[in-house]
Amino acid sequence: MILESIVTSANAKGNVNIAPMGPIVQWDLAHEDPIGQRLCLRPFQSSRTYRNLMDTRLAVVHVTDDVELLAKAAVDAIEETEVHRWVEPMNESGWWKLRDCHRYFAIEIESIDDNEPRTTIMGVVRQSQTVRPFFGFNRAKHAVIEAAILATRTHLIDESEIQEQLDRLRPLIEKTGGANEVEAFEFLQRTIDSRLCER
Repeated sequence: MILESIVTSANAKGNVNIAPMGPIVQWDLAHEDPIGQRLCLRPFQSSRTYRNLMDTRLAVVHVTDDVELLAKAAVDAIEETEVHRWVEPMNESGWWKLRDCHRYFAIEIESIDDNEPRTTIMGVVRQSQTVRPFFGFNRAKHAVIEAAILATRTHLIDESEIQEQLDRLRPLIEKTGGANEVEAFEFLQRTIDSRLCER
């Protein structure tokens, strides 16, 4: 299963990066003890996440429904001065976790296969905690995630197809979203429009 998540990592100097990522999870998140379980990250070698993992071999995978964070992280719009609004250190461990999330898995890298542009990195869960209960499903939050994915692919997808997909997602925001979802979707729409103009 691919888990839509936010991954935090830091380099040797302690500079933290926040990135959306879909790790592959091979255990039952609801029923199995995650400690000692493995998950697979697949960052591009050009990414800060990849470089950080090469530096420290530590990361934290988060389950969150914070659509503002998901939207900004997807398009690399989190300023360096803003990072600590979102994260805090986990004691002296070298892991950095989100200040607010449903659940997190602090992992230590076990193996790295970088023979492809997208590296395959296996991590072992060393710590995990449920921070707050999952509130429930919301179609608008899912629509923001889909819009964020579109925003990262403006160089790959035809403009008419992108606009068509956004038009399908917009009613979900209007019908089921709150202020956070509306704001995140509008931010992504502006980002997409800007990127398409630059093509």
